[in-house]
Amino acid sequence: MLKFSLPLRLQLSLVIVVGAALLKHYAWYCLGVYGAIALLWAWLLRVPIRRLGGLLGTELIFLSLLALPLGWERASFLLVRSLICLVTMNSFLLTLPPHSFGIALKGLPVPGPLKENLLLAGQYMEILLSEVTRMQRSAQLRGLNGTAAWLRYASAAMIGALYLRSLDRAERVYAAMVTRGYNGQLPIDSTLRPKERFAILAAWAIASCVTLASYRV
Repeated sequence: MLKFSLPLRLQLSLVIVVGAALLKHYAWYCLGVYGAIALLWAWLLRVPIRRLGGLLGTELIFLSLLALPLGWERASFLLVRSLICLVTMNSFLLTLPPHSFGIALKGLPVPGPLKENLLLAGQYMEILLSEVTRMQRSAQLRGLNGTAAWLRYASAAMIGALYLRSLDRAERVYAAMVTRGYNGQLPIDSTLRPKERFAILAAWAIASCVTLASYRV
């Protein structure tokens, strides 16, 4: 199985997402090409199918509430395109080693402040998911098993407690990072190798051809 460095994974994922997002509306054939590429990408990264399916189900429910008022034909295309983008990015995120999001961001050609904000957002999401897992374990120890019991346990008060606990822990993590010398830059080097740069250029070329072809159909 092929192995991809973290910066290469992130940039190839962005190529697929940006190319699919710029497709012309109702270009179903080109969208099908991106769908096949997204599935191939998920297979190459060996994504856990059950976790991917759970994330996609939750995200698509929210997206359907926003898209369905636009009409069935337009909403169907938007939902399928969103599904392809979600499969791609969730495949990247679910196979990302813990606390390695900053390494992937290091090789991204974007301004430094944006990288810092993305890094801190990624750290906060890890903390939030950790707190949710701890609350679920606590609910199970209290005999609240199953989805319905967990939903009863996660009332508005518990959601507020989750926010406060995760925010307090995030502030302590950031203070610890600053104490250890964090100044917005990670002390690592994640430059792309020549072969990886060629792979990214080839991916951009393919994505550009597919996206531009959608405007000629």
